[in-house]
Amino acid sequence: MPSLAPTSLFAQTRNPSAKANKVIYLYMSGGMSHMDTFDPKPGADEQGPVQAIDTNVDGIKISEYLPSLARQMDKMALVRSLSSTQGAHEQGQYFMHSSYTPRGTIQHPGLGAWMHRLDGRKNSTLPASVRIGGSSRGSGSGFLESKFAPLVINNPNDGLKNSKRRQGMSEKEFKDRLDLASAFDEEFHRRYNHKKVRAYTDMYEDAIRLMKSEDLKAFDLNKESKDVRDEYGDNSFGQGCLLARRLIENDVRFVEVSLGGWDTHNNNFDSVSRRAGDLDQAMATLISDLERRGLLEETLVVLATEFGRTPRINENDGRDHFPKAFSGVLAGGGIKGGQAYGVTDETSSNVLDQRVSVPDFNATIAHALGLPLDEVVYSPSKRPFTVAHKGRPVIDLLA
Repeated sequence: MPSLAPTSLFAQTRNPSAKANKVIYLYMSGGMSHMDTFDPKPGADEQGPVQAIDTNVDGIKISEYLPSLARQMDKMALVRSLSSTQGAHEQGQYFMHSSYTPRGTIQHPGLGAWMHRLDGRKNSTLPASVRIGGSSRGSGSGFLESKFAPLVINNPNDGLKNSKRRQGMSEKEFKDRLDLASAFDEEFHRRYNHKKVRAYTDMYEDAIRLMKSEDLKAFDLNKESKDVRDEYGDNSFGQGCLLARRLIENDVRFVEVSLGGWDTHNNNFDSVSRRAGDLDQAMATLISDLERRGLLEETLVVLATEFGRTPRINENDGRDHFPKAFSGVLAGGGIKGGQAYGVTDETSSNVLDQRVSVPDFNATIAHALGLPLDEVVYSPSKRPFTVAHKGRPVIDLLA
């Protein structure tokens, strides 16, 4: 019978020219309005009060809410032709993160877990993936072993909680307690030598190794100057992006940072202007900071959301769920910047050209990282799965 070891149904597709080996994944939870951010339609009645502004790339305009990102357009590829089959939040989030639609019988891994599973970790002490703020369906380890799950940080300003010995406890006392716990567990581990039991032990060992490591400082934002912290923005998302940069510097491979509040059924324009302000400051600073430190070439920055918002403005001055057409952004490692890929119609209601499915978008990310798109991993029920399901990478987005 097949096991969880990877095999192949046909020739494995690994991108040998991949430049990126790390990801910062910025997730706009709730469904970001594409017309009010990256795909404005000047002159359309559906556009409402939001104006389009020029970017530093001729012919590409984005929302007035994103002036700092407009100055970074040469480093970004806008994907304006995303389209999803999922129009509810939980299902849409799950699909965007995993490339699979939810099923009652199985949980699918997110991109960070796939990256860890297929390409390993770079720092033996720090986790391979970290999720900062919020919870996103489909971003966990799924049917893979729990060691592939992301470490969750709720508040970036708090660092990694419970990562030091209790005050007053000596190293010897700590070791004695660990030895005692191990002795109690020995018979259980011997009798039940299963993956889930071993994963629990592995988790303890990883945690103890991290507690003793200098790499623990990567989680401490107090190591940054006030000027740098202010540059990212005095809010959880901005500080989460700063923490993501610190973790990437220390060879964490995949960091997701969530920004919620995009579910704008009411007061869309007030809400989007505030959310976009936080996004604009933090993402533009992140791209500049990565470039300044020589990290942008190896770090793929992704901006994603579960779906867009209706071009039609409802009676509550809001926009409703709209999976048929929406936008995402790619920047940095392996991406050909300064382009807008895909075209929607005059009201951003329909994709007219170069449609990109959610699995295609994820396949493009995986290909930019050099991951083998056709490598098959079997679930415990012996069913075959690949990193981006049936998605194919959009080669025109890649440098």
